[in-house]
Amino acid sequence: MSSRACPAAVLFDMDGTLVDTEDLWWDACVEVADGLGSPLGEADREALFGLSVEDAAVHITGGPGAQAVEAMLTDAFTGRLKKGVTTLPGAVALLEALRAARIPAALVSASPRPVVDLVLETVGGHRFRLSVAAGDSARNKPAPDPYLAAAARLGVDPAACVAIEDSPTGVASARSAGCAVIVVGPSGTTNTKSGTDGVTAVPTLESIDLPLLRRLVSRAPQ
Repeated sequence: MSSRACPAAVLFDMDGTLVDTEDLWWDACVEVADGLGSPLGEADREALFGLSVEDAAVHITGGPGAQAVEAMLTDAFTGRLKKGVTTLPGAVALLEALRAARIPAALVSASPRPVVDLVLETVGGHRFRLSVAAGDSARNKPAPDPYLAAAARLGVDPAACVAIEDSPTGVASARSAGCAVIVVGPSGTTNTKSGTDGVTAVPTLESIDLPLLRRLVSRAPQ
């Protein structure tokens, strides 16, 4: 594989990876659960980390009525995002470096489309070739479908892509799709062992540069 085509694309998770939304998500879950008379505890916070809205609704309800709770969670989360969201350090610089190198970037999120579109307004939709949201593939993370869908729409081999994630759920999705994976931040690195099974852990997006991305793909099985 030539360095010019390496990587073929970089596929970014959104919540907690590009934007600081973890506390907003937790607050939305707490609000909805409290309203249902099912208050959450600290163990729930860890369990809800990285989950899709669908899986979070099931976690909160135990199953019955989960579809209605999905809409409640989306509304509660979206309302908080409309008040402002913070881009994480290094996000814009990395996206601009990819643009300069003509390496496509895609957003691959487990969040619903209204949430993704709101965040794209902050990060800059022009920085991404495309975005995949919940419902854009048959199954959501941790299934490989979202990453496979992104690679197919870009016309590239998933094995030639690097996915950037922050949760075990997202890492599982990207790895099962065949991507090399970088897991960012203390939450992800605590739960994912670096250097095994195609996963590299870094503290922040500021630690990621083009040489690292190229090394991860060039050493992947061809």
